[in-house]
Amino acid sequence: MDVKRAEEILHSPDNITVTFQGNPVWIQSVNDVTQIANVYTVGNKEDEKMVPVSELQEK
Repeated sequence: MDVKRAEEILHSPDNITVTFQGNPVWIQSVNDVTQIANVYTVGNKEDEKMVPVSELQEK
């Protein structure tokens, strides 16, 4: 995924499925300079991580 699309998903009122390493995640923030997204696993806000936007996939 590219940064522009990640930001569109972040600000979308729609529920768009995004995965990281096959696991569904919610995008919390996107840094367009570093191209890193702060995400957490759906259903587990404690499982928060910073990942390269390029490794996110839209389903």
